[in-house]
Parts: sequence; structure tokens; C-alpha cells
Amino acid sequence: MPRDDLPYLSRIDHAGGRLRRWLLFVMLRATAKRLRLAGRDIASLRAEQAALDRRLSRDPLPVRTVPDAMSEVAAQWLEPADCRPGRAILFLHGGAFAFRFPHTHAAMVAPWCDALRARALMVDYRLAPEHPFPAAADDCHAAYRWLLDHGYRARDIVLAGDSAGANLALATLHSLKRACMPMPACAVLLSPVVDLTMSGATFATHGRRDPVFTLATLIALRNLYVKPQQMLDERASPLFGDFRGLPPLLFQTGSEELLLDDSLRAAARAHAAGVAVELEVWEHMAHVFQATHTLPQAAAAAERIVSFAARHTGWDL
Repeated sequence: MPRDDLPYLSRIDHAGGRLRRWLLFVMLRATAKRLRLAGRDIASLRAEQAALDRRLSRDPLPVRTVPDAMSEVAAQWLEPADCRPGRAILFLHGGAFAFRFPHTHAAMVAPWCDALRARALMVDYRLAPEHPFPAAADDCHAAYRWLLDHGYRARDIVLAGDSAGANLALATLHSLKRACMPMPACAVLLSPVVDLTMSGATFATHGRRDPVFTLATLIALRNLYVKPQQMLDERASPLFGDFRGLPPLLFQTGSEELLLDDSLRAAARAHAAGVAVELEVWEHMAHVFQATHTLPQAAAAAERIVSFAARHTGWDL
């Protein structure tokens, strides 16, 4: 665990919703943590996950969904009724690089859009294993370039993602730097996986604590996306990239995650490189808890995301 005196670290212990959290953890341990990939085809797994995504969806949302077709990548907009022109959230979804959860992610991002009066471009990047690394990373870079080509100013773009999507968000920042392209105003990284070598300390210490993942499951999912010789590439494991010159970063992670150390190490590298970084460790929370709208911590985390984005874009709320 990190030292409490780190200047960029906030430990957040939100006392609400203890029964809901306990019930959620019981459900996750009985479902997600028991997921077995051996002998399963990806189509059947996606069908199960899609059914769960629909079952847990929250309606109605304070936004409307507007399909869009970029020249290279499929995507759709989330658009609030009170939308200010020129404001964009580029959201890259999680799902272990192999799955999509459109209802869950729309429900999570919609309140951000509503509060920030901004549209969110939800990118449907190509999925593994049919399209392994670097297909997803290339698609996300292309989506950012598409926004610039269609009149969005970099300083009015918030880049965000959760889990594998947060990996892709940080990888996109590295690719923008290599291409000498303008950086977004800031980036929001929820429970990111940033090191596909999986060398973080919490992989050893949090195996029993994490209600979502086992190390075996994470390794199996990773192997659908990358080959061993690609794992040190900064587009696959952005922890190993050069953080100098990156925009302000907000990390939010749960204290119970196997992936906790990925956020700790990435935030430390960003701070050492002079990046304005904020790291929030939410006590007693699991992976991407922000997507569980019944938890009061999810609403509290959304408020902090909105505040961070408004502060770094200068958008009025």
C-alpha cells in the first residue's frame, strides 16, 4: 500500500451503502470471480456478458444516444439536453479488450455528460481475440484524431476510460506525444490496467480480497490481446512509457483490487515526471465501482470526476 504522505494521494472512505456493497461483493464472487475461460468460445462468453449488461442497465438516462460513423471506427454519442457546442468526452470502454458493456458504460458516463453539458463519444474499438494488439490502440488514436479533424479543440476534450479502456486512454496519450499531436485537457483513468506483465505487488497480496478477478482469469484475458513479446510496448503496457508532458491525470481505484498497484505505480511515475496527477484510493471498493449506480460511492466518485474535468477544461457548470 502507498504511503499516506504522498502529495497526490487521497484515501476516500465513504461510509454509505455498506449493505449494498456487501451484497454486491457476494454477487460478484458468485459470478465474475468464478468465470472460467478454458474451453469456452468467445461468442458464448460475449452473449452471457451482453445479457448481464442489459439486465443491469438503468433507464431512462439523462442523455440521448446518437449513432455516428467515423471513417475508421464505429462510435455513438451520448448527448445531454443542455449541451454546449465544442465540449467532448472521449470515452474508451473497459471489458478486458474483448467485451463491450454499452448499457453499463452509458449509465456511468451519462451523469458526467449531464453535469458538464458535454457530449461523450463512446468508441467501439475492435475487440480481441479477432483483432489483437495493437488494433484497439490504433482505433482509439484514430478516434481522437477524428475529433480534432471535426473541429474539436484539444483543450475541450476530456479523455476517459475504465479498466482496459483506461489502459487505452493512457496508451493514446503516449501515442499522441509520439505523433506531436495536441494533448486533451485532462484524462480520467478508472481502475486502469497499465502493466500487462502483471508484475504489480497487489497481484500477490489481494487475491482473496478482490471480489471480481483471479490472477488466472486476468492472465487468460490478457493472452487474448497480446503476445508475450509485446507486453513491454508502451501501447500495451503504458506504465512503461514516458509520462513527461502528459496532461493532468485523475486515477480512481478501489482498495480491494488486484489491479490496485497498477494505479499506484502509474500515478507515481506521472508525479515523478512532473505531471499534475491526482490518485484516489476508495476504501473497501472493487474494480470499476463507479459503474454500480446503486452504490453511493459511485455518485460521489462521479462528482469528483466532474469537478476534475471542469477544473482542467475551464468549462462552466
